[in-house]
Amino acid sequence: MRHGAQVVAAALVAIAAALRGASGLPADLPIFTDIAGQAGLTAFKHNCGDGHMDNIAEATGVGPCVFDYDGDGDLDFYFPNGRWKKNVSDNRGRDFIGKLRNALFRNNGDGTFTDVTEQAGVAGKDAGYSASAADYDGDGDLDLYVCNYGPNELLRNNGDGTFTDVTEKAGVGDPRFSLSGVWLDIDGDGDDDLYVCNYLEYDAGKFRAYYAATNFPGPLSYNGQPDTMYRNNGDGTFTDVTKEAGLFFAQGRGMSATAADFNNDGRMDIYVANDAMENNYFENKGGGKFADEGLTTGLAFGQNGQGVSSMGPAVGDVNRDGRLDLLIPDMDYMSLLVWRDGVYEDQVNRSNIAVICGQYTGWGGVLLDYDNDGWLDVFIANGHPHHEYPENAVLARNDGTGVFVDVAWQAGDYFKTKKWYSRGAAYLDIDDDGDIDLLVMDLNGHPHLLRNDGGNTRNRWLKVDVRRAGGKAPAIGARVTVVAGGMTMIDDVSPVRGYLAQNDPRIHFGLGRAEKAERVEVRWPDGRTKTLLDVAANQILKPAPDAP
Repeated sequence: MRHGAQVVAAALVAIAAALRGASGLPADLPIFTDIAGQAGLTAFKHNCGDGHMDNIAEATGVGPCVFDYDGDGDLDFYFPNGRWKKNVSDNRGRDFIGKLRNALFRNNGDGTFTDVTEQAGVAGKDAGYSASAADYDGDGDLDLYVCNYGPNELLRNNGDGTFTDVTEKAGVGDPRFSLSGVWLDIDGDGDDDLYVCNYLEYDAGKFRAYYAATNFPGPLSYNGQPDTMYRNNGDGTFTDVTKEAGLFFAQGRGMSATAADFNNDGRMDIYVANDAMENNYFENKGGGKFADEGLTTGLAFGQNGQGVSSMGPAVGDVNRDGRLDLLIPDMDYMSLLVWRDGVYEDQVNRSNIAVICGQYTGWGGVLLDYDNDGWLDVFIANGHPHHEYPENAVLARNDGTGVFVDVAWQAGDYFKTKKWYSRGAAYLDIDDDGDIDLLVMDLNGHPHLLRNDGGNTRNRWLKVDVRRAGGKAPAIGARVTVVAGGMTMIDDVSPVRGYLAQNDPRIHFGLGRAEKAERVEVRWPDGRTKTLLDVAANQILKPAPDAP
């Protein structure tokens, strides 16, 4: 019987390969396998606060935080969770009071994870949506900032596997409905500052003038909230410098934010994806000052100028022209904002992304080179915005000409046989084997850890792990340039990307068939650079900055 099953399985693999060949796609493209159960991650199940999503605060969902909290070289996971809240949750969910918490899973280094939430002291105090990690105090350990509906939390890493809540002392307990915390050095003083992206003013369900079939009102029924820029004072405290930095925007409705050097001037800019309105591109002018250049650069709107329900911004150089582009999922066709002729242009139609994604509601967008051919592909985690109706996930392969091809049907059971009610998604290389894996969070469901099987067999890769001086914390804001096989590829160390997500801080490059990178250039946040020549493929490179 076992032999018969093996014969059937082999026949199915052969049929799938033949179908891929007939479609004009490579016959050996990778597939993804959900290993969350065997890894022990399904011990966690997200809960929006009362077990059934019925308002915009609960529908917002949750995203994963990927970081190495104990410094052992393995990536660990932090999962925020909902809480029952009097002015948000349904009374029928009161049984959840005191039973919901965030979760920290330690990577055991053998493919399994252990829930260490209680001993680490990171269960959280309020309804959580996202978390991000950075070494704000410069001691070499990654600290954790948790965005909540209510006061946020800054958890200082003690270096012994435990954390201490230092929110009040640090002065970063933003009391609003926060969805994203982005770390970057805005003033060039060497420490990480914090940009907090806030959403809207939920009214405890008082507004009732909406179409009943939609289940609850949308974002335009509520006032937006301003974001907050906290400058790191270098002594364990922060100062709100939002207005003086030029970052005050009163009605933002921010869903997620990210930071990257979009104009290649060596400074990190801030991009905020807003719900049902224009987005913000805050260009870093130097000296801790920013200006919103969204309209002048083409980054304020997508889909031919109309406001869209933007979710989370994914960042990458899609067409390999030396400028970082943006992929932003939404409730329609998405936006693919690509630099062209001095301005960003939405190429969602000409790229075929609109056709692939138009039937879904996109949330967690990821730009990743899943087959290591040198071109960034697209993953989208989908789910209905107003009802707990599942949807298929999207996987689209970049063919290198600016066109994306739907390959979800051949990428494994997660894509082709099941639907999910998903929100945030992160990219990572969980097994350090040189292909990119995915971590996806479902609303009121278990996480998915999608292992990439086959992404490292046909093509080669290079991963660049850029750290601060001392070799511990990631060097947020560093720029890496790789030249290999006729391609020039760039990316920044900026792990907070996508919807409510923090990703693997190491930068991954697919090299195609190239056996080496002819040149690897690293620019640290302080401006120091290092150039390495003839770097062999298929390795994790850990460059160290030269002494100043």
